[in-house]
Amino acid sequence: MNNTTFEKLQLNELKELVKIHCVSSLGKDLIDKLNPSTNINVVRRKLKENNEARNILLNSNHIPLEGLFNITSIIDKVEKGMVLDPNELIKVEDFLRGCKKIKAFMIDKEFYSPTLSSYALNITECENIESEIKYSIKGNKVDSNASKELKKVRRNIEVCEGKVKERLSKFLTSSNNKKYIQEFIISKRDDRYVVPIKASYKNEVDGVVLDSSSKGSTVFIEPSSVSKFSVELISLRSEESIEEYKILSYLTELVFERIIEIKLNMEIISEYDMVFAKAKYSQNNNCITPKVNNRGYIKIINGKHPLLKGNVVPLNFEIGNQYKSLVITGPNAGGKTISLKTVGILSLMVQCGFDICAHEDTQMSIFEKIFVDIGDNQSIENALSTFSSHIKNIAEIMSSSNKSTLVLFDEIGSGTEPNEGAGLAISILEEFYQMGCICVASTHYGEIKRFAHLHPHFENAGMMFDKNTLEPLYKLTIGSSQDSNALFISKKMGIKDKVLKRAKNYINDKDYNLDVIKENKVTQIEEVELENKEIPLYEIGDRVKLLDKDEFGIIYRPVDKFNNVEVLYKDEFLVFNVKKIELSLKAGELYPSGYDINSLFTSYEDRKLEKDIQRGSKKALKKIQKEIKNNR
Repeated sequence: MNNTTFEKLQLNELKELVKIHCVSSLGKDLIDKLNPSTNINVVRRKLKENNEARNILLNSNHIPLEGLFNITSIIDKVEKGMVLDPNELIKVEDFLRGCKKIKAFMIDKEFYSPTLSSYALNITECENIESEIKYSIKGNKVDSNASKELKKVRRNIEVCEGKVKERLSKFLTSSNNKKYIQEFIISKRDDRYVVPIKASYKNEVDGVVLDSSSKGSTVFIEPSSVSKFSVELISLRSEESIEEYKILSYLTELVFERIIEIKLNMEIISEYDMVFAKAKYSQNNNCITPKVNNRGYIKIINGKHPLLKGNVVPLNFEIGNQYKSLVITGPNAGGKTISLKTVGILSLMVQCGFDICAHEDTQMSIFEKIFVDIGDNQSIENALSTFSSHIKNIAEIMSSSNKSTLVLFDEIGSGTEPNEGAGLAISILEEFYQMGCICVASTHYGEIKRFAHLHPHFENAGMMFDKNTLEPLYKLTIGSSQDSNALFISKKMGIKDKVLKRAKNYINDKDYNLDVIKENKVTQIEEVELENKEIPLYEIGDRVKLLDKDEFGIIYRPVDKFNNVEVLYKDEFLVFNVKKIELSLKAGELYPSGYDINSLFTSYEDRKLEKDIQRGSKKALKKIQKEIKNNR
């Protein structure tokens, strides 16, 4: 099995629904790592655990798993030689106390759950660690009674602090210091006692400035009268830290000595958390524990997809006894894909040890491999079309399958030319059959339906469709195929009867009504000939009739790429499409040989000026120079 199968069948989404019922991340982590087992004995044991867990839930008010936090990170610190802090030690204590409670609880439930109760016998009670942590740690810190030395050091700290506070109180109440003091309180800076002094008097008070306010108006001074006691306090607190560290090291050492037993406890508690989460999910969703086999036989009675909500139509499905391959047909959006997914997800759930929502007589097979080809796997990155990506996936499935494999194909052979697609699909299904696989495929191709009808070990099934309401019934019937109902739906949607009649003839008799096409062919050819009628090759100087004006003009520019010409008409140059003009006389018939055609488009004044320039007339040159000057 691969991640594609889990993703397409939404196994991880199902796991999230089960994880909701876990009380700690221990069980959640175990469910995340849970993969379908291919060993029928392992599956049976897991399903038996579900039964026993449900019996315990029915006969108990609650399961004492609360407070069993995941202490994996804490145990990792211990293994690395790090010393645990008080808060971490309290979590270890809580965990060990919870282990003791669940052990007593499960052993007491041996009558309801002999298998689950036997696991509790492997839980180790570490009462000495519990009691030592409880005695030494109180209020998330090391208690003074944890050792004589710590108690003595803390008593000395109290005495020293009392002396400091006494002297600071005298300082604050002294009338001589009244004008220096900003506020009559004792505060701490860097774990040293100080008094707030007005910044303007900071040089008049004998002491050490340790801090100042954000605005700078106040400074915090440790008066010299308490300096020696502050130094003594620093030394005592250092001794206190050393003593606390010794105690924390001792407690951590106790945990390290029993770390193997504690880790085993964690594994057992994780199993309990996961098993009871599965049982709660099963109880809340009216699930059952199905019978299992390893011969490829599946019989789902009133099965439901675990992710579907509301009024779900149950699935009744069977394969692996009289036939090993099933071809499902029916209308679009009729439930073919969800039927495939339901078979797939229920199979994965059982092999993961989950109960399923179905009738108690349901039977499921344990497969070594489950593969699916569902959905559009089109890949832009790898330049694969929908058809290519499906075929690539099927090729990979084929190379990995064996006789203990469940294969689910949605719209097999689609995405290419129908005849080729149907032929290829039949050949693929036949190959998987010969390999001994259990195969379920959906299709619209009639050829595949006919093949399944003729093959002794194939069977047809169809998704029912209400012809009155045009709604799918989402009900699978095995033994008879269903049409896609395209013509019926088209009729309901208003397509003309004659169109539907022709379509039916095309489907049944391949009668494509070619006589009508032949009758229309002559007309079409005539229209094409008119469109392709040769356009006259107009030349400069040709006399043409302007059809819209019913007058004549002279071609100035010949036909361009848009079939337009430029015509001189009444001293104007106008553009006409060749369809709007008609040839009257060719230029060769109008003008003698050697005639300058361009002179037709030049006025008398322009022609005279050009001749004057050619013979070097100064008057003509002056006229041109004047025009150039005026145009600047």
